[in-house]
Amino acid sequence: MIDNEGLKREIGIWGLISNSVNITIGAGIFILPAIVAERLGEGAIWAYLICAFLMIMIMLCFAQVGTRITITGGAYTYIETAYGRFAGFITANIFIFGAAIMANAAVANGLADTLAYFFPFFKLKALRILFFAIMFGTLAFFNVRGLRKAINIVKFNTVVKLIPLLLIAFFGWFFIKPSGITITADNSISDIGEMSLILLFAFVGAETALNVSGEIKNPARTIPRGIMLSILIVAVIYILIQMTVQGILGESISQFRDAPLAETARRMAGPAGAMIVIAGASFSMFGNISGMILNMPRILYAASRDRVIVPAMLARVHPEFLTPHVSIITYACLGFISASVGGFKQLAMLSSASYLIIYLGVILAGIKFRIRGSADSGVLRIPGGYIIPVFSALAILWVLSNLPLNELTGMVIFIIILVIVFLIIETVKRYNSGSKFKNNG
Repeated sequence: MIDNEGLKREIGIWGLISNSVNITIGAGIFILPAIVAERLGEGAIWAYLICAFLMIMIMLCFAQVGTRITITGGAYTYIETAYGRFAGFITANIFIFGAAIMANAAVANGLADTLAYFFPFFKLKALRILFFAIMFGTLAFFNVRGLRKAINIVKFNTVVKLIPLLLIAFFGWFFIKPSGITITADNSISDIGEMSLILLFAFVGAETALNVSGEIKNPARTIPRGIMLSILIVAVIYILIQMTVQGILGESISQFRDAPLAETARRMAGPAGAMIVIAGASFSMFGNISGMILNMPRILYAASRDRVIVPAMLARVHPEFLTPHVSIITYACLGFISASVGGFKQLAMLSSASYLIIYLGVILAGIKFRIRGSADSGVLRIPGGYIIPVFSALAILWVLSNLPLNELTGMVIFIIILVIVFLIIETVKRYNSGSKFKNNG
């Protein structure tokens, strides 16, 4: 087991669960019910069950590798340890620039758009940029000051975002039409498959909480329980929301494609209910951003620590607060710049594809570790040998094969650019090393 680092271990099971649930449940659940119901009708529940099952399989693979490698860096560290600097370089850059920065920019702009419902001045470009500066700057400040403060923010956001969702999920049953909760199985495989692809993107993110593995208490116990419980919590909430919203709105659900939960809450509690849901959506998006600023700088830190990404200063740890402060500030600045530039709808899709590629890399890393045959104490060994990892890998390849051609092409071009950059960096390093050798000679 790899476990040797100078960071402070303060995250327990509920801290990990809060972190994971906070990142996973974003703005998507506030509009997904209408999109899924419009295509699958009364069979919508099956798409949720398929996605939940696939994510449980993938997270089992993450838990197995995560209990073996318990230093900061999450998926990046797992892949870099298994396959070396080149794989680590590709993973770190895909994770940061493909999966995180652009997703943060899209969510930040979505948050500003939502707040504009109450405060129209958020539509002004200058005020939006000021808002982004304050938000990213404040979050960076609390993250630099200490992990406990950052985790407390995440826990608060998690609770606040879940309140309107849980109110709808549990109290909405009193407003459901009996005919609205019928479950059928007459949808085609292609319809369920296509909607499962969309929903799978709503489930990604739980593994990002493992980026702070170097700061998790008793990782052999905390990681498997925390990551699996978080996926189960997300799946249950999603399914309850879908059934409640569909049961209350019935066939009219397609008329509220942009805000099905807000309309559901309005029918339950009037305009106040709709405002509560909109406020919840705002906290959900803010929570997603705060969770990413907590977790993603650890990728920068770990990649710099391993000399995979330059400069080396990104690996510095604050002498007083024991946090990777340079990486936190750098990531927050990148997020602010990207959010200020504008929306990134196309790149948001690439962000989802990036997660799937990283998932595949972690699964392959787990297979490699298992082939080596080492069995360290405290390492989770999932049952069935290679069945679950192989099944998960095939499922991811199937998902990627169904992505639109433009997104696949964009991802391939992005990876090719990263390969070229890596080769240039390595060539420069060899040239500098050769020059120093000649000078010393």
